[in-house]
Amino acid sequence: MKFQPQALLRFAITAVVVIVALVLCHLLWRHYMYSPWTRDGRVRAEVIRIAPDVSGLVTRVPVIDNAEVKKGDVLFEIDPQRYQIALAQADANLNSAKAAARAAGANIDAVLASAAARKAEYDMRQEQAQRRQELADVVPKEERTDAKSAATTARAIWEQAQASGHQASASREQAEAAVVQAQVAVDRAKLDLERTEVRAPVDGYVTNLDVRVGDYAATGSPRLALIDRHSYYIYGYFEETKLPHLRIGDTVDIRMMAGGARLKGRIVGVARGITDRDNPTGRDLLADVNPTFNWVRLAQRVPVRIEIEEDSVPKGMILAAGMTASIDVNPSHAADDEQASK
Repeated sequence: MKFQPQALLRFAITAVVVIVALVLCHLLWRHYMYSPWTRDGRVRAEVIRIAPDVSGLVTRVPVIDNAEVKKGDVLFEIDPQRYQIALAQADANLNSAKAAARAAGANIDAVLASAAARKAEYDMRQEQAQRRQELADVVPKEERTDAKSAATTARAIWEQAQASGHQASASREQAEAAVVQAQVAVDRAKLDLERTEVRAPVDGYVTNLDVRVGDYAATGSPRLALIDRHSYYIYGYFEETKLPHLRIGDTVDIRMMAGGARLKGRIVGVARGITDRDNPTGRDLLADVNPTFNWVRLAQRVPVRIEIEEDSVPKGMILAAGMTASIDVNPSHAADDEQASK
């Protein structure tokens, strides 16, 4: 049987096409399964829940929803009258405490002077009694007894003056402590008055504004959300089969679904855990193991945090938390990955 050249050529072409198709399918399969890319990228940002530090009626709201604000801008203001009165009361208490401290200081000076005088009188009486005792042959016993009694009385008066001095010192210390407490109350009142103006802690965008003039704002109750404009990042949800090709510091190409804008980024972190939906914690803190097993097991997706390079964001582009993007990682350890795969 003779082989016809045309049939042999057709067979060869068919075989080459099949081999090329198989190679392409294999490469596409490896690219899909192991290449570090994903279409499941989500834009995120740090959201600050703005809540007042003091309570009261809202008297002014100078911002509108979705407005851009700078750090330190007033977001809304709470009626300051009550806090102004509290500050005035605290100032009055401070002045009263200072006056009491000055009076306590003057009182202790007088007590110390009196104690010094009593000490001098005691020394004199004691000297007189001792001198009369030495002249016992000349001075009558009654006079010596009177001198000794006068010295004892003078000593008691001096000790009483000393006790009064200690008491006056304690009173002055209490007055000085009251001044410190009054100063703390003034500082607290000033802080409360300052906090009646709720200001933006960062540059950002107002969102979900839920406060109006006349509302009552309670301490610690969030009234709006502020998105930090410098905190945008992307979470890329990569399949676990692609994680071996990722390294912290790898550069990333980002293609936004909004207009197809292309951004640059860098991997800054990989999540170290996700929820296991098949084995939740059951009663008594024991694992609730699912008795069934799905033969088709999909690769789990692990969040990878990507920092966006601000210089790569096109001017005028709107970034919003929740936007989607495709992510293509440029591995910096490609050689290590290939060696590890072998």
